[in-house]
Amino acid sequence: MREHAIEAGILSVTWREYGEPTGWPCIMGHGFPYDVHAYADVGPHLAAHGARVIVPYLRGYGPTQFLSPTTPRSGEQAVLGADLLAFMDALKIDRAVLGGYDWGGRAACIVAALWPERVTALVTGNSYNIQNIARSGEPLPAREEASLWYQYYFHAERGRTGLERNRRDICELLWRMWSPKWSFPAETFALSAAAFDNPDFVDVVIHSYRHRFGLVPGDPAAADIEARLAAQPPISVPTIAIDGDSDGVNPGTAHHRGKFTGPFEYRIFRDAGHNLPQERPADWGDAVLAARALASG
Repeated sequence: MREHAIEAGILSVTWREYGEPTGWPCIMGHGFPYDVHAYADVGPHLAAHGARVIVPYLRGYGPTQFLSPTTPRSGEQAVLGADLLAFMDALKIDRAVLGGYDWGGRAACIVAALWPERVTALVTGNSYNIQNIARSGEPLPAREEASLWYQYYFHAERGRTGLERNRRDICELLWRMWSPKWSFPAETFALSAAAFDNPDFVDVVIHSYRHRFGLVPGDPAAADIEARLAAQPPISVPTIAIDGDSDGVNPGTAHHRGKFTGPFEYRIFRDAGHNLPQERPADWGDAVLAARALASG
């Protein structure tokens, strides 16, 4: 494993790399509240199959930094997609297998939907991760609403202050609630929790969970992308979509099948929660290999 940094768009992005630089490119994205350690076992697994595995810290996490103090600390979906595209451009990667879950899966889905020529294949936790902000005001069943308590908490300034003061307590609680069958040791959480000390973590997270409900404006620089996402564009690239059957925050996404118009496969990881690649690294790695095979016909 090697760690690098590169200027990409409005960020200096730090990433981890596994495998040879000449391997087939594979970019994996982590979610909230996780970090690059989610792929610590997936990376070597895929590298052994000839991949160049690239795992960036998202904006607001770890060593990744904004280049300008005046750039809005947005966490909206459009900027995540723009960040991933700029990162690929900076690395001069024309096409790659993209994968991810939660925020990282959203970025991968956005690039796959809007720039399919850049994507060899897609592996996405919780299937179609592009938010439908226009419908964000529609209530969900009570059990699903209860699982989103943290989002509503972040809508208030009390939640911002809570995340600022108690970020590790909140994030560890989410890990345990979202992956109830994953008995991770304290040391595993601590490795990822260091990434939450990024000075922009709180601002990016709070903006993300307010923007997706239409409570705050987005970054004007991403307005065009956000407008395109409002149309809920289909994803045409070869895709493997995955759910964990014990996911404490997402009840399942098999019903997303209609959003995928290309070769498609849906998988369920038994006894897995939300952090799919870290809980089931071999299964996730096998899904990436299968998606690449799906692309080759």
